[in-house]
Amino acid sequence: MSEQRATQVLGYLHTLQDNLCRTFGDEMGGSFLRDAWQRPAGEGKLQGGGITACQEGGATMERAGVALSDVRGSQLPPSATARNPHLAGREFRAMGVSVVMHPRNPHAPTSHMNVRFFSAGDVWWFGGGFDLTPYVPYEKDIVAWHRAARDACAAVSTAAYPIARQHCDEYFFLKHRGEARGVGGIFYDDVNEQSPGMPLSWEQGFALMQRVGNAFHDAYKAVMDRRRDTPFTDRERRYQLYRRGRYVEFNLVFDRGTLFGLQSGGRTEAILVSMPPEAHWSYRSPDPQMDSKLLPYLTTLRGRDWLT
Repeated sequence: MSEQRATQVLGYLHTLQDNLCRTFGDEMGGSFLRDAWQRPAGEGKLQGGGITACQEGGATMERAGVALSDVRGSQLPPSATARNPHLAGREFRAMGVSVVMHPRNPHAPTSHMNVRFFSAGDVWWFGGGFDLTPYVPYEKDIVAWHRAARDACAAVSTAAYPIARQHCDEYFFLKHRGEARGVGGIFYDDVNEQSPGMPLSWEQGFALMQRVGNAFHDAYKAVMDRRRDTPFTDRERRYQLYRRGRYVEFNLVFDRGTLFGLQSGGRTEAILVSMPPEAHWSYRSPDPQMDSKLLPYLTTLRGRDWLT
């Protein structure tokens, strides 16, 4: 990867982090603690640095993380080479912004976004996407979310949205539960000029990164503006904490980003900032009535075309 390209990507990632922290921190009654870090060569498996921005106990966000990293390593970890065995043993560079928002209000959904760029010698690829995890579902929010995802992809490639939508549905799925983590969005990985069904030039891949990051900002802000001041009950709060347990299960069992960070010797607290500050587990659901409203969106309606 040329230094010019690396500088372009890193510049956008810093701008994206700043915009997200301002909107979901300063403008919503909270503030992000920015923890800048550096890891010199020879210290563990990784070298490089980044800024982990974390908000806890805000008026709107119970916890939110916006983590930027730019790291290098002597060889790709197993979570990356499992899909690309021909790259095993190669040095790599990885940069990206990873976001998780856990609002206090049960009517406001949890959300996740990640955009990233990897290079290993002469091979490079982009990845990213965003998804929504409601506890009290609103179809207006779901439809708007998928329209934002479609529009983010369409400006770069008309083939991108259907593929990224399907990958999101397949990836954010708790196999042991038989239910989706949320109502979907888009997810793509290993995207470069040779990607089956979704080949993109470097310029197109970088454009898609920017479209996805900016669309997440705008779409999630619109959802939060509609839901963050909705009155809620103790009953809804208890159900939110119960359902957050599913989010924890996915992140610790299936999430590639979590596995990549831990396997490559990343900063544990920064990796696990995606965890909600509170979550509950119980043998049975505490609220079958609320289940009946939410679970269809995670099971029988999974894969529904929300654009028509």
